[in-house]
Amino acid sequence: MIFDRVKSLDAILATAEKKSLTRTLGAFQLTMLGIGAIIGTGIFVLTAEAANKAGPAMMISFVIAAVVCALAALCYAELASMVPVSGSAYTYSYATFGEIIAWIVGWALVLEYAIAASAVSVGWSGYMVKLAEQVFNVTIPNTFVKGPFDDDPGLINVPAMLIGLVCMALLIVGTKESARFNAVLVTIKVAALLLFLVFALPAINSANFEPFSPNGFFAKEVMDPITNNMVTVGVAAAAASIFFAYVGFDAVSTAAEETINPQRNIPIGLIGSLGFCTVIYLLVAAGAIGSIGAQPGGELSQSDDALAFVLRSIGHGWAGDLVAIAAGIALPSVILMMMFGQTRIFFVMARDGLLPDVFSKLHPKYGTPHVVTICTGVFVALFAALFPVGKLADISNSGTLFAFFTVAVGVMILRRTDPSRHRPFRTPLFWLICPLAAAGCVFLFFQLSGYTELMFLGWTVIGLAVYFLYSRGRSHVGRGARGA
Repeated sequence: MIFDRVKSLDAILATAEKKSLTRTLGAFQLTMLGIGAIIGTGIFVLTAEAANKAGPAMMISFVIAAVVCALAALCYAELASMVPVSGSAYTYSYATFGEIIAWIVGWALVLEYAIAASAVSVGWSGYMVKLAEQVFNVTIPNTFVKGPFDDDPGLINVPAMLIGLVCMALLIVGTKESARFNAVLVTIKVAALLLFLVFALPAINSANFEPFSPNGFFAKEVMDPITNNMVTVGVAAAAASIFFAYVGFDAVSTAAEETINPQRNIPIGLIGSLGFCTVIYLLVAAGAIGSIGAQPGGELSQSDDALAFVLRSIGHGWAGDLVAIAAGIALPSVILMMMFGQTRIFFVMARDGLLPDVFSKLHPKYGTPHVVTICTGVFVALFAALFPVGKLADISNSGTLFAFFTVAVGVMILRRTDPSRHRPFRTPLFWLICPLAAAGCVFLFFQLSGYTELMFLGWTVIGLAVYFLYSRGRSHVGRGARGA
């Protein structure tokens, strides 16, 4: 029963043709989508989280996360170019493992996309609140900028909630318009990071890298002296958290059905965006550590606007304000792309009968899946209003790592079960790359906190209940449409 109801690749492609999305995106737009989704809260905000867990050794954490993402990207590129339809890891799992595993993956992708969008919304809120204090001397009480589950709790994070709803409205207007808006925001973000590097790199002091790894390599739980809560620390734990900074490339694969010449453009968008962002991240991390230090419990680790804080600390307050403004303007592009990915996952699941058909309904004017976009926007706004960025990022990573694991295994399965199918992009040395990608995802998953792993388990149990109570009986494949 676990591996039944496998939907063939031919059936997946045929289903997509019956109710398809409009192809409007080229290679450049896809690369910009990837960069827009990748560069965001992970580097602008979670640098502080990584510093608290690993100290200066977070440089190694960035490399570990980048390597695992690069391996997964090579696997994604093969499947996305071979099956150029929306659905990402959910669709690929349907063709390799069967329906129930595909459902679990699709359910886990809610954590990857929707919760990630919530995390970025909270990160955006932190920059805006600090900017209001620094530039306009306006202090907003915690009641309205912190959620009830924050270490310094408030009532509701109003700015985070509002930005999620604004991005929802943009997505309803249309994919092409959102992509053009995203290209402008990507330019602003990259310019902000370059400005940071101009001032931070010359201020590097080698003494700030000592001690390099105060918390060791593997994840372990310790008492945070500031919050008096148990926290998971270590280089590997930081890598599991900072993994969030790279995973936006997956949003490119969810746009496969809206891509012109996907066999060529999807691999370019995936690998190009990831490679560009990896170089930028390592330079930014070196600048932040070397200029003011990054010891656990230090000032950097406690900041809500890490990069702006670094620039203000080394005497370039005006540059810090500009970086904060740029983050405020540009971080919504990440929210936009995460929500974009989520709506397309739900769209395809509804098209397969696993969710109510209303989720696959297209807007009569804009041609976008507006019902599922509204549902996603409300979900994102709610979680952004209640939870802190660190917890949201780790929960998002748990779903992402599970999805990436299934993709890596799926490539190996399809190489054996469907070896003759045309593969415009083939994962090089797949017998080495795919197992390493799968092992890397498993390793990072178990470096997350026990709380996060339990949250993932609970979310999976809820998903299975929904599947057996609703989705399994309404599945198109289950009703005999697997060869349609």
